[in-house]
Amino acid sequence: MKRLIFAAVLALLTSLVLAAPSSAAKKPLRYVALGDSYSAASGVVPLDLTAPPMCLRSTRNYPHVLAAKIGAQLTDVTCGAADTSDFFTEQYDGVAPQLDALKRDTQLVTMTIGGNDSGVFIGAIVSCGTASAATLGQGSPCKDQYGSSFQDTINTTTYPSLVKTLKAVKARSPKAKVAILGYPEIVPPTTGCYPQLPLATGDVPYVHGIQKTLNSAVKRAAAKTKVTFVDFGKISVGHDACKAIGTRWIEPAVFSTNAVIVHPNALGEAKMAEQTQKVLKLR
Repeated sequence: MKRLIFAAVLALLTSLVLAAPSSAAKKPLRYVALGDSYSAASGVVPLDLTAPPMCLRSTRNYPHVLAAKIGAQLTDVTCGAADTSDFFTEQYDGVAPQLDALKRDTQLVTMTIGGNDSGVFIGAIVSCGTASAATLGQGSPCKDQYGSSFQDTINTTTYPSLVKTLKAVKARSPKAKVAILGYPEIVPPTTGCYPQLPLATGDVPYVHGIQKTLNSAVKRAAAKTKVTFVDFGKISVGHDACKAIGTRWIEPAVFSTNAVIVHPNALGEAKMAEQTQKVLKLR
């Protein structure tokens, strides 16, 4: 009889333990996404209706894709046109400094940032595109006019701003795993696709070189501050804006499928999420 009572009590206790929520169950990773339009996926639909309209944030940006893959609790403050100064001050009225999203208990932070600083990289693309129209895509009018000025600004102004920004991120969230992504290849190394990407023949390697300088500055700033750098230098080769739909990760200026040109499409954002997850070894 005692054995029967003991077995019944044991069975009851076992069922209660199995039914109760486990206190050891892992809580979702507290993930904060910062950054510019390459992080926000500006131009990719559908829009994130919880975001400020001027940020043009998409629900298919790489932070959303990554958060869904790893089951993270996402706070997304990415915003199109952001530069490093917008981490410290309001980018628009009512749009708080991005650093305000970081907490002491934040566990993961990702970003792309630096491309808009001093208007250098986007300025180079616009300036070179304008210059190419005057020569009908021939020669190197942009390189001839601007020389090393864009790269000089990246090295002397953008790089120290990146270091300052990454230090501030780590100070706000000292226990977080922090990653800054490089920018996927936008322009082919040597041969372009005028007028789809309106760059003169000789300016294609010139603009490609400017992007390499920018990515180098991002990588050096990451190393300086002991932040993880997610490199797209090799894996994005062959997926630039001159490639066909379904292959390209970046949309061209003409015949673009995105409302925002020369930016990642949904495939590009998915690949950015995939590489970030791989580099950070997130499961």
